[in-house]
Parts: sequence; C-alpha cells; structure tokens
Amino acid sequence: MPRTRILRSRKSRLLLAATATALGVVAAGPGLSATAAAPVAASAAAPAAAAATHRVLFDNSKAEQAGNADWVISSSQPDPLSQDSSPSSETDWTGGLSSWGVALQKTGDYSLKTLPSGSTITYGGSGALDLKNFDTFVLPEPNIRLSTAEKTAVLKFVQAGGGLFLISDHNNSDRNNDGYDSPKVINDLMTSNGVDNTDPFGFSVDLLDVSSGTPKAITDSSNPVLNGAFGKVTGSLIADGTTFTLKPADNSAVKGLVWRSGSSQTGTTGAFFVTSTFGSGRVAIWGDSSPVDDGTGASGDTLYDGWNDSSATNAALALNATAWLSGEGSTGGGGGGGNGDCAAGQLLANPGFESGNSGWSATSGVITSSTGEAAHGGSYKAWLNGHGTANTNTLAQSVTIPAGCAASLSFWLHIDSAETGSTAYDTLKAQVVNSSGTVLSTLATYSNTNAASGYTKRTFDLSGYAGQTVTVKFTGTEGTKLKTSFVVDDAALDVS
Repeated sequence: MPRTRILRSRKSRLLLAATATALGVVAAGPGLSATAAAPVAASAAAPAAAAATHRVLFDNSKAEQAGNADWVISSSQPDPLSQDSSPSSETDWTGGLSSWGVALQKTGDYSLKTLPSGSTITYGGSGALDLKNFDTFVLPEPNIRLSTAEKTAVLKFVQAGGGLFLISDHNNSDRNNDGYDSPKVINDLMTSNGVDNTDPFGFSVDLLDVSSGTPKAITDSSNPVLNGAFGKVTGSLIADGTTFTLKPADNSAVKGLVWRSGSSQTGTTGAFFVTSTFGSGRVAIWGDSSPVDDGTGASGDTLYDGWNDSSATNAALALNATAWLSGEGSTGGGGGGGNGDCAAGQLLANPGFESGNSGWSATSGVITSSTGEAAHGGSYKAWLNGHGTANTNTLAQSVTIPAGCAASLSFWLHIDSAETGSTAYDTLKAQVVNSSGTVLSTLATYSNTNAASGYTKRTFDLSGYAGQTVTVKFTGTEGTKLKTSFVVDDAALDVS
C-alpha cells in the first residue's frame, strides 16, 4: 500500500478506469454490487449462521491511522456498534476497513471490537479488550514496534488457541517516521518475542516494494481459506506491497496460498498470502494493505478500493481467513481456553522418580534414593547440586501437550543451604525449552535465599504450550564455596 499521499494518488490513478464500478459497489453495500464480477458478489454474501459468535479484535494501537492510512473498521472505538448498531452498507461505519467489518457484522456470527490508539496489547489480564476475550486479533499494517510484553502477549495468545491476522506492507512504508514500518515490526515480532525467537510461524517478511501485480491462488479445493463460506478465492492484487519467504524448517505447517506471478508455488519465495499454525492457534499474513482497503475513510485520505476490485477476490480471502482464524473447521481456537474435549490426565512419565531415571534425562547421580535428603514421597527424588563446589546439574523430560488442553505443571521443592545472607550464590531454574534447547520460558528461579525446612509445592500454567512438544527442564548451578541442595519430587503435568 502506498505510504504517502503522493503514492496514494498514484494508486488512485490506477483505479480511474474502474471508478464507476467502485462507486456502484459502495452504493450497494459491503462487497455487494450489481456491477461487480460474480466472484466478488459471492464473497460478500453472508454464510449460514454459526452456532457461536466469533470474537474479533482489530488493532489501532500501532499507528494504523498514521499518515494517509485509515486501517480501522469504524471511527467509533472500541465498539463500532456505537456508530451504527445495524449497518447495512460499508459507509454506515467509517474507516478504510469498514467493508470488512460490516460484512462480518451482517452475518450475525461475529462480535467486533477495536483496540484504540494509546492502548496496550495484553493477554491474560483483566481488561475487556485483553486478547483472552477474543478468538482472532487483526494487526493491519502496524507502524509502531510492539513492546517486549506485547510481543509475548501475542505469541502466548496464538499458542493457546487464538488466531492472528497480520497485514504487512512494502519496505520503507514508515507512516509515522519512528524508524519502524510494518515489515520491520512483523519481523521483530518473529525474532524477539520472549516465547520463540526463531520465526515461530515459519515465515519472514521480504524487504521489497512490489509496485503492482496479480498474484494467483494455488489449486486446493479442500483449503477452507480458499474455499470458505464467503466464496472461492482465485487471486489477489498488489499495489505497492511485499512478499514472504517461507521457512518450513522452522515451522512445517507454513503454507503459501497466494503467490506472486513468476514464483514457484512449491518453492519458498514469492508468497503473497501465507497461513500457518503455532501451538493451538492459527496465523495468516497478507503482503499488502491495498486488498482490504475499501476506498473510504477519514476526510482527506486518498484510499484504494481493493476490497471491491473485480480483478481479484480480496473480500472472499479476507472473510474466509477471518472465519478460519476464529476457529471454524476445528474444535480448538477460542482465544486460548481449553475446548472441553481434552482428556484429563497426567502426562509426565515416572513423576515421582520411583523408577529411577526412567522417563527423565538427568545428570548422573541426580535421581537418587540417598538418605542424605528426604524424599517428599516414596524413596526416590531428584537431588540437584549440594556439593559445595562449582557444578551444574540438570533434570529434564520431553512431553507433548495436546491441542486445546489446559495444562498445569507442579512439583514439590525443598531447598537446603549452608549459605547465609541475602545474596543468591546458587540457583535453580525451572524452564520450558523447545526441541533445539531454546528457552521458551523461565518459569521461576530459586536460590539459596529460598532455603526452608520441608517441601513447598510450586505450580505453573503451561496451557500456552498446548499442541506442542516441549521439554520441562530444571538447571541447578552451584558456586565454589558453601553448598546448596535443590530437591525436586512428585512432579506432575496435569491436563484438562
């Protein structure tokens, strides 16, 4: 999408030949026009009512209205219904994405909100606009870098079953001149999020400015995004956009659905619309904001009506993808909660260590029945450190947490130490790591300062890793002088 008024004007000139058609579409409503091509009309038709309302949050906290952009579904925020409670035409709501919002609203199956400018993206909080209250989060061309906490919130939301709809734009599209455009913002999200910093969705944004193009959809009659309730997708359009590089080695679920002309649809470069999964959630990304732009917005903005462009099926693509991200076609989704179909159980092998090293990977001698430290139950426990010399001990077990499950890790911990004072000389870290050993989360760090008589039960929520195989790992590190013993027993990873 062009990022200045001059570029916008250039885009507008590209549409002069279709002005009459575009106006007819606007008059008829969101994506519906007697003058539009049949696939576009079909794409805007509302599907049959769903059994449950899908909750979608559109972001406006990352300068989505900076410069000549207007990437909002309504000027009324957070609730678009305050502008018009029963919109019949996209002009009943004000914003460059109002056709998208109105089309969803008219189905009766969606509840829509906007995260207003100045807000913070959160997950697991108490606010009404916290991501836990939504099925899908739409980030339409973000122009402000997400904070560390916000990036973690987004990744955790997807892990737990949420849908994330990313829309990028071309390189050097920094609308608010803060040093970050949407390709840079999204790539930063992929590589510095505190959850998985190795392109967890399996793609990266190419730093390109593709002036125009007519990318085509792959042939896949079973794909719900390309053949959903809102119509069949045949292709899209580029009007100053970019593409994506697929990284299946990082995430084998990544798939290019729409490809730039001249690109191999079985390759890894030139993808224009991409989907993937992460944990229990789903992800989609589009390479330009022009396709979802409906040509209307705030006074003075010169926008591009890609939503109703008869040469593409952008409306169908946007709406089908929203439905898929919101959980249609699966028993999961739903903003990170369990789906009620999870078989309750305890997943760790040999949780009380009574079978010795079975099920666990541990430093030699860590799993022991020695009477030097009492077990919490039975005879065996995992006794890390306690040597009084510099050493590192580890204890780990890999486990697959089923998708859609709520998961809780617990263990009993006793800490004995000859150290005194408030300085942490010896430490025990409880962590979740991936198959490559990358730390996904440090659940807690204990030290000699936490020494106390008896065992204390520690509990942590691992629901964010549902649908993944992760490793629960304990690492004890002891200094060179006085000894500290970290004793773990009767661990459990319960799902429900």
